[in-house]
Amino acid sequence: MVDTAEVRAEESIAEFEHGRRGPLAQLQHLLHNVPTLVPIIILTLSVIAFAIATDGRLLNGLAIKITLEQTAIVAILACAQTLIILTAGIDLSVGAVMVLSYVCMGHLGVTYGVPAPLAVLAGMLLAMALGTVNGLLVTRVRLPPFIVTLGMWQIVLATVYLYTGSQSIRSQDIDANAPLLKVFGARVEVGDWPLRIMGAPTIWAVILVILLFATFWYVLNRTAWGRHVYAVGDDREAAELAGVRADGVLLSVYVVAGAIVGLAAWAAIGRVGSISPSSFAEANLDSIAAVVIGGTSLFGGRGTILGTLFGALTVGVFATGLKLAGANPQWVLFASGCLIILAVALDQWIRRISV
Repeated sequence: MVDTAEVRAEESIAEFEHGRRGPLAQLQHLLHNVPTLVPIIILTLSVIAFAIATDGRLLNGLAIKITLEQTAIVAILACAQTLIILTAGIDLSVGAVMVLSYVCMGHLGVTYGVPAPLAVLAGMLLAMALGTVNGLLVTRVRLPPFIVTLGMWQIVLATVYLYTGSQSIRSQDIDANAPLLKVFGARVEVGDWPLRIMGAPTIWAVILVILLFATFWYVLNRTAWGRHVYAVGDDREAAELAGVRADGVLLSVYVVAGAIVGLAAWAAIGRVGSISPSSFAEANLDSIAAVVIGGTSLFGGRGTILGTLFGALTVGVFATGLKLAGANPQWVLFASGCLIILAVALDQWIRRISV
């Protein structure tokens, strides 16, 4: 029989230790329980810092418009990247696959005269097919996602340059032959007035981002598939013991991510206006930076899609803020690298101490 005095003593010790938790430990537990707070804090501090550094120019309508439009493509790619990183994987090929997808759309629609809707569909199916190949190599051949997607990045990028000869498709040619390809670059009009977000007229790509993230917030938080994604990333063996088909979930994640990358390709044509094989050279880094800054753990099983959106906005704020401050463009890459290291270190700190 258990001594009641002993039980009371243990409870009082536990309460005493909990009561001694300092402000730092309380902050760690708060960030652990509400991971979206991390990217919100980073974004807020970034906006304040760059608003001061640019004498408030970051907060005017034009700067906000540029930031939102620049963020749109990074955010869509980061949505795909989030799904993969939640499963404890990573995709280094998203940027290259997006470029190949919009090159496919452009050449089919402009060079070969294929109806624009079919050209868009073909480009998206190509991105999904490449995502499927990645998924099969990870699940069937058991290759590490890092190696698979690194190889895919090189193969796809080489294919793009070999096929196009580094030649771009001009905006005028797209307008004349396949204007549907640029639909996400058009301003959103409500009657005779442009729709404004944070005081700035917005384009359809920004609306696409809002709808996409709302959809995947629901999918990840309210569906069985979303719960399975988290379970596989957190502990694959435990998920399988619970009846989850881990390989099927992983394969579906890569296919869905491919579809999202294809959507990003379509939006990118409207955002840039032309089709250049050399565009979006830093897309892979930016998408990973947005996900990591957004609080998604590189070890899988922990993170939120809304955090990724705030992370993408942070990347956009840094890019716009540094340009307005007159900094060398290379400082954007430098800042992204520093943010990734800081975010991973913060994630490790929270995981290690918050229990």
